[in-house]
Amino acid sequence: MRKLTHAEIKETRKELSKIGEYKRNPVYVLCDNIRSIFNVGAIFRASDGAFIEKIYLTGYTPYPPRKEIEKVALGATLSVPWEYFKDPMDAVKDLKSKGIKICPLELTDKGRLIWDVKKEEFPLCIAVGNEITGVSKEIIDASDFCVELPMLGMKQSLNVSVATGIALYEMIRILNY
Repeated sequence: MRKLTHAEIKETRKELSKIGEYKRNPVYVLCDNIRSIFNVGAIFRASDGAFIEKIYLTGYTPYPPRKEIEKVALGATLSVPWEYFKDPMDAVKDLKSKGIKICPLELTDKGRLIWDVKKEEFPLCIAVGNEITGVSKEIIDASDFCVELPMLGMKQSLNVSVATGIALYEMIRILNY
């Protein structure tokens, strides 16, 4: 076994100039009042890796162009479609009008584990929330269902960008494997 070279890895990657020609995974992310500009950059990068349809940035979530986002995103702001909505509920209405299910990644009394999502439930939008308060009650009330990551230790949550990355890759596994 040997580690691949950068040139070998690049041969398997999509080209930015042709990014619109590739079929994306029917997964969306809604960022609800994320505070950290670095978390936004990491969410862009994970979203590129999972090749999702689009990111919705809402409320006071920072949005491009920002050098701090780009520092972490490493170009993913160019490869992942995104849109900003001041009011998160306007983004929810836009998604629902397109037949996309709203699925907060949040601990609720009716949540289910992330790996219980079914292929038939796509397209869906993973809503992720503020680092302190989580996803807003308004979005939860408008959601189709909520999912959670199992937390087996002492802590009740993960960093929002880490949790988003895990959730996105679980969605890709459900869709493709």
